Amino acid sequence: MEGIVKLSTGNLISLSEQELVDCDVHGEDQGCGGGLMDDAFKFIIKNGGLTTESGYPYTAEDGKCKPGSNSAATIKGYEDVPANDEAALMKAVANQPVSVAVDASNFQFYAGGVMTGSCGTELDHGIAAIGYGKTSDGTKYWLMKNSWGTTWGENGYLRMEKDISDSKGMCGLAMEPSYPTE
Repeated sequence: MEGIVKLSTGNLISLSEQELVDCDVHGEDQGCGGGLMDDAFKFIIKNGGLTTESGYPYTAEDGKCKPGSNSAATIKGYEDVPANDEAALMKAVANQPVSVAVDASNFQFYAGGVMTGSCGTELDHGIAAIGYGKTSDGTKYWLMKNSWGTTWGENGYLRMEKDISDSKGMCGLAMEPSYPTE
């Protein structure tokens, strides 16, 4: 959401993840217990947007919803990228950051470079696909932004192998991508 707001307004606003954790708990999403990006988008639309990170800071635990926060940014809708189609994901990422669900069970071992090899498809974590590229040796990759801070991975980012033989993508990244619309 921060990406589409920046692209449409020119302003990069750090939005409150904690508002989602605390307040988006009356449907499928369950705070720190997890949820789905599409359900978060639905909540944001119904809620009239999200407040800023500074106005509703992240605490890394479930808390009590603080209603009445001033909305700093809104979205009008969201779109699902066709499932299991890295070419469609590439077209979407060329226009804006895309929310991607992945199996992050191997992520704690990632320290840099292009993540290759096998990993599962039990989707348990959300990251943002923000770009793609190719290394000097020809390995194609997705550039992903994680939410675990700058001490993890490549300053908070990771590169995951692109266009693998499994249509679900590396760690399931092509299974349920979606993005907000303004």
